[in-house]
Amino acid sequence: MWLFLLFVGVSVLEIALFLQVGGWLGMWPTLGIVILTAAVGTVLVRSQGLAQLAKLQNSFQEMRDPTETLAHGAMVLASGLLLLTPGFFTDGVGFALLVPGVRSVILRYVRSKVRIQSFQYGAQTAPRAEDDIIDLTADAEPRDRPSGWTKPD
Repeated sequence: MWLFLLFVGVSVLEIALFLQVGGWLGMWPTLGIVILTAAVGTVLVRSQGLAQLAKLQNSFQEMRDPTETLAHGAMVLASGLLLLTPGFFTDGVGFALLVPGVRSVILRYVRSKVRIQSFQYGAQTAPRAEDDIIDLTADAEPRDRPSGWTKPD
């Protein structure tokens, strides 16, 4: 229900802002601002997205935890979606998400609310019990029939 209310509230706010700005500037300048913010936002999101991708590749090469880089990349992606959505409020939030300091504050807040119970980085082999080991020797008796895994001739 809260998501529905958020969607309706943001839509109403955007319509009100369009009416206000359109009343001050006129229709064409208002539409020009909306198109300009989408174009500028696209360029900024592309450059920051590529920078986050390079950081992610670097963290993989150095075997570091990529969590923070992935979170920043997700926020840059969300910023791109908001900047492509027509409206002044969504553009403001989208441009704010392009600022690394704002993303760090949001990430710090989310980290304070999320508790990780267990985290493992890299491959791990499961410990084997002695009962799981089947020891085959060279003097094992051959079968008279196919094993079931091969196709008979």
